[in-house]
Amino acid sequence: MSSADLLDILSNGNEPEKVVKHLTKLFDSMAALKMDKTKAKTALAMQAKDGEWIDFPGPCDLNGQVEVWLNRLLDMQCKTVLHWLTDSVTAYEEKSRENWIMDFPAQIALTGSQIWWTTETNMAFTKLEEGFENSLKDYSKKQVAQLNALITMLLADLSKNDRQKIMTICTIDVHARDVVTKMILQKVSKNLFTKK
Repeated sequence: MSSADLLDILSNGNEPEKVVKHLTKLFDSMAALKMDKTKAKTALAMQAKDGEWIDFPGPCDLNGQVEVWLNRLLDMQCKTVLHWLTDSVTAYEEKSRENWIMDFPAQIALTGSQIWWTTETNMAFTKLEEGFENSLKDYSKKQVAQLNALITMLLADLSKNDRQKIMTICTIDVHARDVVTKMILQKVSKNLFTKK
């Protein structure tokens, strides 16, 4: 951040609308704020650099000294990610994965997807250790079906952000499928990372 930017932030600190143009220099992946039209100096959502919006779980107060409300904004950014990630992980099994992906912002869907890949891989190992010899192979088939569903989604009419989100998850899913396939080919029979 240049000295001129810092001076502009400090001189306009009581006017959040004028400081917003500097958000990309202050925060990772925050480019704009949706302001509450009914309550001054209150933000309701944040926008990523790619244009994707994510609602805050509650209003964010932007009153006071600039360094104070910027710290409140940082706290709200962290709370928002935790809120949406918790919701996404909890909601994962409630509907088809394709619909689940579309319900959440890109980074949340990507992270939640990785959490569930880890969970499902561990569940396959648990079943394998319980005597279900095909548990990893069954999970591999599920992964292929999930990939096919994502590919079908990519053939549909999607927004630029949704297409990017699905392509990124698809890329990660291919890697996850390859990891499980390699474990099957190497006849891995137990999860070496599980504490006994």
